[in-house]
Amino acid sequence: MSSQDIVTATTTIESAPDAKTRRYDRQLRLWAATGQSALESSRVLLVSGSATSTSILKNLVLPGIGHFTILDHAKVSHSDAGNNFFLEGSDSIGKYRAEEAVRLLSELNDGVEGRADTRNLENILESQPEWITSFTIIVAHNLDHALLNKLSALLWKDARYPPLVVVRSAGFLADFYIQFHEHTVIESHSETSPSLRIDKPFPALRELALSLEYDKMDPIDHGHIPYVVILVRALEDWKKTHGDSPPKSYEERQQFKKGILALKVKADEENFDEAEAQAYRCWTETKVPSEIAALFSDPALSSETMDSDRSPFFHLLAALKEYTKQSDTHTLPLTSTLPDMKSDTLNYIQLQRLYKERAQEEKQAFKSYLRIPVDDCMVDSFVKNAHALVVLRGKPWDTFDENKAALVESLSTMPKETCIHLALSALSLLQANDTSVSPSAESIRAKIQSIVGQSNKLPDEADDAIGEIARAPFSELPNTAAFLGGMVAQEVIKMITKQYVPVKGYCVIDLIETSTGTISA
Repeated sequence: MSSQDIVTATTTIESAPDAKTRRYDRQLRLWAATGQSALESSRVLLVSGSATSTSILKNLVLPGIGHFTILDHAKVSHSDAGNNFFLEGSDSIGKYRAEEAVRLLSELNDGVEGRADTRNLENILESQPEWITSFTIIVAHNLDHALLNKLSALLWKDARYPPLVVVRSAGFLADFYIQFHEHTVIESHSETSPSLRIDKPFPALRELALSLEYDKMDPIDHGHIPYVVILVRALEDWKKTHGDSPPKSYEERQQFKKGILALKVKADEENFDEAEAQAYRCWTETKVPSEIAALFSDPALSSETMDSDRSPFFHLLAALKEYTKQSDTHTLPLTSTLPDMKSDTLNYIQLQRLYKERAQEEKQAFKSYLRIPVDDCMVDSFVKNAHALVVLRGKPWDTFDENKAALVESLSTMPKETCIHLALSALSLLQANDTSVSPSAESIRAKIQSIVGQSNKLPDEADDAIGEIARAPFSELPNTAAFLGGMVAQEVIKMITKQYVPVKGYCVIDLIETSTGTISA
């Protein structure tokens, strides 16, 4: 490759970013343009204009969701005015919570459309359920138990209906749960890197490695050979004298590493130190990761369910399964992503070009197994992230509380988190029976006992959870609302963008001890 090519590749001047890019610069580094586009196309429904709900919305409005609606027929009370930052204190008292909150939240981002709806949820569930299912995602905070059951049942009727995020809080305790049928993630942003396929080098990489003539190299060039090329060459040389096998025993592996370091011509050649540190790649077989291999047995790939209406994700997954079966290496398609390594520009770009060309060839081979047309950008993203795909399947939000055996097991493995969850469930059930009376510690304990079964003893951790719920059953603290606002908004963004892996199960928050945990995952 000529020096002009290198200059072009490394000094290309891009046009100045537009206003939107400058505004969202930091988050674009997290979920890129595809994630931002998904956010800007989303429609979020918040059921309740509470302090927690507005804190959640604040963290969705700032990154730029497309639209939000607050559904709340309640008017601002004195307690609302004291704990909700998105109300104007005593000036808001007596006005609709939804209208006041929408007005102030809309000031955060003029690119987001906000709407207040002061109708009653129960009437909408009976007369206009399709309005609810038209949203991208629904978030409900401290919703009446019976209404929550109706909302949950509606959204569970059809897999195409939006996810429901159930948030409950009292005092310094809270939990939330995401109800969804199926959630697929291509860009999970896994910390696991895709394979460089050093143990199964493609022809061009192998040819480059075998062309090295260490003894004729200039010392400067010698110190800039990428470690990938060093390892491929070292492994090829090893196999010639060891029956075409990589190093197997501990002694052989140590000998292999010493052989790499012996190739140094100067003591400070960091590229050979890198190669020695990455030597494990030579005897670690490149194969389909077990998590991905497990997806190949997913029932969604059966011939009965694979039709043109199925999500493109599963058509891509079916193509991946067939590709790995038919390819010579029986591995996932190669990606062009290379890690940083000690090298000069010329050698690095040459290596990157080889990987890009091979990755393009394998991507084309992969596409030949697709049964339906799929957008090229989605194919590119799928192939790039094929080593870290995720498929999640959920349950209705109240399934856990109906399973006494699961509750008893959870009480033994995660007693504190389970007791907090059960205390919140007990509070919800008690409020459903009588909203005029503040529940006592005795009534909360009795309700928890009825949920788990009278024969099952509650652990000592139940006392703390029951005590806090009895102390502040109707209290919505600003710091709890702010903490929940950040956590729940983060999970909502994951669901909308289909990037990163959302929490599965009940996420339980204890702000007395500043801890979180997940149960029933």
